Amino acid sequence: MNLLTAIGLGSAPLATPVPNYGPSCLIFHFVWAYGVLSSRTLKQYFGIDHNVSPREDLNKYGEAAVREGKLTQAQLAMLRRNEAAHANAVENFALLVAAISLATFSGVPRTTINRAALTYTFARVSYGFIYIFVDRPLLSQLRGVTWWIGNLSCLTLLWKAGNLLSG
Repeated sequence: MNLLTAIGLGSAPLATPVPNYGPSCLIFHFVWAYGVLSSRTLKQYFGIDHNVSPREDLNKYGEAAVREGKLTQAQLAMLRRNEAAHANAVENFALLVAAISLATFSGVPRTTINRAALTYTFARVSYGFIYIFVDRPLLSQLRGVTWWIGNLSCLTLLWKAGNLLSG
């Protein structure tokens, strides 16, 4: 089955069920939030990762790394934005889990779940890149736009699930 059919924009052969890609979306976003966006990778690359208390790396060693020439001030700012993007992705993961789980449990059409999951994925991946790499105030407003798009896709699923559960 192709992607367009899975999100309701194509037709499947009769008696071919549309798969629910919600669980795959959850796996992807767990890896995205807890792995890809983790600031440990970039901190290790720049040589300022301290496994004993990694959450304090930038506060304890960031400015010293700039003074020692290990980092530029712009790189330190990027690492701080990376930590914030990681924290936001982790915080937002619970909303996605609730939305996909309730939508699946309540019987929201799979195409709707898949469309919302795809929208969320595009929004949150864009959010991560914008948060980490965009340091200009006007362009950084796109981060808020992508945050709302992702959240609205989840809220839509919750709304639809609530309607079905209410009868």
